[in-house]
Formats: sequence, structure tokens, C-alpha cells
Amino acid sequence: MERKGALLATCFCAGLLGGLVYSLTLWAAGFYGFTAAAGVLMTPDFSLPWLYPNLIWGGLWGLVYFPTVASYRHRKHWIRKGLWISLLPALFALLYLYPQVQRQGLLGLELGNFTPLFVLLFHFAWGAATGIFTRMLWGKR
Repeated sequence: MERKGALLATCFCAGLLGGLVYSLTLWAAGFYGFTAAAGVLMTPDFSLPWLYPNLIWGGLWGLVYFPTVASYRHRKHWIRKGLWISLLPALFALLYLYPQVQRQGLLGLELGNFTPLFVLLFHFAWGAATGIFTRMLWGKR
């Protein structure tokens, strides 16, 4: 018996946990100076007002991940699908969030020339974590 509602909730929770991994990866890269060494000005303060939106957005992007695993016969390659889906929030950030909302130029290049690379890497961390956590939380059914 298919339980799509339960899988939808699982994808949201996995995306939320992926948002936590994304946030920790982004913070750690800034804290330990990886972004500064590459000339990228991405060093967020780890605080709850910064963390909460990342968690919610991670959960919402987890809902976008849901259609890739909704069908029983498509429930394999969970991590690979998470990595492919992670391109969507990365493109959203690079093409809308940085240029329009934060006014950091197209692709966020005013933060540094390697900003698109770091954004992709941080979102890949979200995608991999979302795939792993969805598989772990869903179990073998």
C-alpha cells in the first residue's frame, strides 16, 4: 500500500535536516576560513535567526525532492536524486536571491569570484544529506 502523505512528510523532514547540514557546512567553511581563503565574503554568524530560515527553506526544497521518489518503482538512487535536485535551490540562490534580494550582483559575484562554486558545493551538501536522511527515515518498505 502506497503512503504518499507519509513519504511527503519524510521528504520535508529530510530536507529540513539537509538544511541543517547545509547551514553547518556554510558556517564551518566561513568559520575555518575556507571561503575567505578563496576570496569569498561568506562568513555567517551561527545564530537562530540565521538558522531557522535555512531549515524551513531546506524543508520546502525537500518537497521538491518528493516527486523523484514518490513512485515505488523510482525509489532507488536516493542520494543521486538529491544531488540533482540540489541544483534547483542553487540556481534559485544564484539567479534570484543574490542578485535581486541581497543585491550582490549576478551569481553573487560581488561576494567573490568563487561564490558560484561555493554555493553549488553547499547545496550539494544539502542534496546529499536530503537523500541520505530520506532513505534513513523511510526505511525499507
